Amino acid sequence: MKFGMIGLGRMGGNMVRRLLKGGHQVVVFNRSPGPVEEAAKDGAIPSTSVDDLISKLESPRAVWIMVPAGDATQAMIDNVASKLNPGDIIIDGGNSNYKDSIRRGEALKAKGLHFIDVGTSGGIWGITEGYSMMVGGADEAVSQIRPLLETLAPAADQGWGHVGPTGSGHFVKMVHNGIEYGMMQAYAEGFEILRAKKEFDLDLHQVAELWRVGSVVRSWLLDLTANALKENPNLDGIKAWVADSGEGRWTVAEAIDQDVPAPVITLSLMMRFVSRQDDSYAAKLLAAMRNQFGGHEIKKE
Repeated sequence: MKFGMIGLGRMGGNMVRRLLKGGHQVVVFNRSPGPVEEAAKDGAIPSTSVDDLISKLESPRAVWIMVPAGDATQAMIDNVASKLNPGDIIIDGGNSNYKDSIRRGEALKAKGLHFIDVGTSGGIWGITEGYSMMVGGADEAVSQIRPLLETLAPAADQGWGHVGPTGSGHFVKMVHNGIEYGMMQAYAEGFEILRAKKEFDLDLHQVAELWRVGSVVRSWLLDLTANALKENPNLDGIKAWVADSGEGRWTVAEAIDQDVPAPVITLSLMMRFVSRQDDSYAAKLLAAMRNQFGGHEIKKE
């Protein structure tokens, strides 16, 4: 299948390479030319602008966008949409908020364009292991890009699915990421408890490896944890600062909107915020309160 890919970052670039290996023709564009040149070496068709990319596609065109969520995605969708014809397809494979995807889908439908939201998971390993894709959109449009989804997925009939109407793909991916937050936090806390038991002198990499096989807690995240502990058992040089992509926040907000209790996901998000505090005012105030009511010692900086 021939289609266009806009955005050749770590995820988009690797997706292009996997699709090229699968026999697809990919017209590529990126804001900076370097990634385009690299993709062209692998067999992609380079383009110098959005107009150039679209000119190299035949109707019905399909353009896959992999740029940062938010304003960048909106601007690119608006740009691409202004140059397409009725019946053409725009695919957003980034981490967009599902509410934005619903709104974009309605706006594009009014112009006769199809919009597909693809929640994409797989990270840097997707190029070899395949991507998990949660797809939202109309049946007609999804069926047209099915060859791309089957190539990107771990197998043609595994790891991807048309989960529902426009917005549902990004909704399912949002909850997926919320669950990911909770799983990561549980592993992190568990291994810290193991490390704190100094008298046992546990080898945390050994524990991770033995849990990987047969254990109830085995998972791909545990596989990656084992890799990290093998490479750097004491995590030397790593600052205890954890970012969040925003999808954990959206999951927590959705849980509140739907009156669904989600304490694990919520607390795992809060712990990421804690990791970014070099100097906690709240902790200082707690110490001051204990001193006020009980005369408890305060440790000085």
